[in-house]
Amino acid sequence: MSGNKKYFPNNWQNYKDAPDEMFMPHTFDEVMEWKLCNWELPSSVCCIIRSQNNKTGKVKEYIYQRHKDAQKKVYELLHTPDIEILVCDHDSIHQLITEGVDE
Repeated sequence: MSGNKKYFPNNWQNYKDAPDEMFMPHTFDEVMEWKLCNWELPSSVCCIIRSQNNKTGKVKEYIYQRHKDAQKKVYELLHTPDIEILVCDHDSIHQLITEGVDE
């Protein structure tokens, strides 16, 4: 297998040349409702965990297929100081902030 990825052409020119009447206009509220309130994870994914270091701004993302492994990672991250944790599963999104946690 070669080291280069296969190139898949896209159709950006078709969208650029299309008349405005082909696209339905949406309000800001419609887009926010669609993107924030109607997220959908693939059936193979149990949970997505995103952690952000508040001091460096570095973001790490973890994707889990099993609930027990995701729970173990959340407990591990909760004991890390100055981390903001976002946990997304099929039903909800939770934000957890750790500030000055003693190790």
